[in-house]
Amino acid sequence: MEETYDVIIVGGGTAGLAALREVRKRTPRFAIVNDGPWGTVCARVGCMPSKLLIEAANAFHRRHAFEAFGIRGAAGLALDQVAALQRLRRLRDDFVASTLQTTQALGDRAISGRARLLGTDRLAVGKRTLRARAIILATGSRPIMPASWHPLRHLLLTTDTLFEQESLPARMAVIGMGPIGAEMAQALSRFGVVIAAFGRAANVAGLSDPETDRVARLLLAREFPLHLGAKADLEAAGDGVRVHSATASVMVDRVLVALGRRPNVDDIGLEALDVELDEDGLPPVDPHTMQIADLPVFLAGDANRERPLLHEAADGGHIAGINATRPVPVRFKRRTPLAIVFTEPGIAVVGSSLRMLSGRKILSGEVRFEKQGRARAAQRNTGIMRLYAEPDTGRLLGAELCAPAGEHMAHLLALAIDRALTVRDLLRLPFYHPVLEEGLRTAVRDLAAQLPPCGESDLAACDAFDAEALD
Repeated sequence: MEETYDVIIVGGGTAGLAALREVRKRTPRFAIVNDGPWGTVCARVGCMPSKLLIEAANAFHRRHAFEAFGIRGAAGLALDQVAALQRLRRLRDDFVASTLQTTQALGDRAISGRARLLGTDRLAVGKRTLRARAIILATGSRPIMPASWHPLRHLLLTTDTLFEQESLPARMAVIGMGPIGAEMAQALSRFGVVIAAFGRAANVAGLSDPETDRVARLLLAREFPLHLGAKADLEAAGDGVRVHSATASVMVDRVLVALGRRPNVDDIGLEALDVELDEDGLPPVDPHTMQIADLPVFLAGDANRERPLLHEAADGGHIAGINATRPVPVRFKRRTPLAIVFTEPGIAVVGSSLRMLSGRKILSGEVRFEKQGRARAAQRNTGIMRLYAEPDTGRLLGAELCAPAGEHMAHLLALAIDRALTVRDLLRLPFYHPVLEEGLRTAVRDLAAQLPPCGESDLAACDAFDAEALD
């Protein structure tokens, strides 16, 4: 016997819950199917527990600035790892509980089990067959783990298992220096773990601007050794693991594998859709409608690999939820790209990265924070910000930065890019004194110096004092 619905959502993560929110506004005939624990990846093993670890690590690390402020006794401070990790899990569980409230209230419309497509309008969950006018696939992703490393899995951690540890080993390697690896390597180092970091790429945290990347690598390398540009291999050695690459060989107790995440699309029956799959097994998806080809099937969130970030997953679920209930999908304009890495200083790429602008004629402006007044006052005076603008119009195109308060600078820049603001527009905005954002103004002034001057009566022409106390 088949069960029939208007819409079936597969996956109870961020994208699935966003789709559910829109679907239930439009029809009561829906179901949501989830394989494994309910509660989003973000709340259980992603954004939230990682930030809890980072906050504890940064709070402890702040003791290194105490002497400069005249605060004595920092050497006597100690971190109780067990207590810190207990707090992490306690708050993590609160966050998970908040995501569960929606699906717990659905009764038999929330179905636990693994779904497999039988066609464009049917899927199986165990022995049950469900039929729907439209299907939303929001199956999420999982950490990448090379098959050759499986014999060592008892010595390996991912973000799915890291936060369950009651205490941390003395020595760890982090393999992969993308956004997750960079965040976790620094946080674990500040937690008192001896860290060695390895990355196959020569850059870190997704940066493509050579100078921003150089500064970021230099600052991270002050806290732990970085071994970049070569593949790392693992082998068991006693009770631990030997990690070696073309440039280094180290012995550690455990390894955190941070090679990114793989969409959960294998073995969900995508072949039943009769569309061409790419080399990674993914179907063609319109990012403005989330529709697979011209089918009544939608692929949203991390599962489509487009932009594996929470706000993008939420947007994708929102779009899919609306379009799954419409006779003809509506196209949505997507947000300005924004990616933030929660290192200190914060790393971010906003709008168009330098890689995306390759081949285009652009202007670039820069600020370094070593002498920026507010940054010096806070003992946070490290980092760089680089901005890119059109040479003809002065319109801001993008930015790559490794800067204090980077997460907040990035949001301000995203707003400016979304509103198509020019360099002059930005210089007409108020900048209070003394704030870190005055550093952003310095980079904008650097761009303005490369453009034709504005009128004398325009406050965008108000220039710098060239004095640290005032700029």
